[in-house]
Amino acid sequence: MASDKDLITCHVLDTSIGKPAKGIRVKLEGGHAPLKTFESQTDDDGRIKAWLPYSSAHSSGDVPTYTLDDVLSEVENKSTWTLRFDTGSYFGEGKTFFPEVLVSFNVEKDQHYHVPLLLSPYSYSTYRGS
Repeated sequence: MASDKDLITCHVLDTSIGKPAKGIRVKLEGGHAPLKTFESQTDDDGRIKAWLPYSSAHSSGDVPTYTLDDVLSEVENKSTWTLRFDTGSYFGEGKTFFPEVLVSFNVEKDQHYHVPLLLSPYSYSTYRGS
């Protein structure tokens, strides 16, 4: 990785308190079959700049060693990716209408994608950032 951030990043702002949403677990899934899954957690500024390969507690065998750059370099043209935000854990059980927010988007080779999420217990909005 040439820079300090991956080619897919995100930022979560809690609009109900006007602050970054820190500590939200996020999964990123995409590429070509078989799909690859990554995970991270928003930092104090509500941002995710880097992803780690996801390894389920129920999976057996080797820990995945691929990087997001590895998976993106295998994509010929376009691929679809999904961000899965664990908003239920962030707000607390029963305190949000959206326990999970999924954002799917298309990715083209060699481009950076920044996906902000504006979040409150009863609404959310997203867009392609820069």
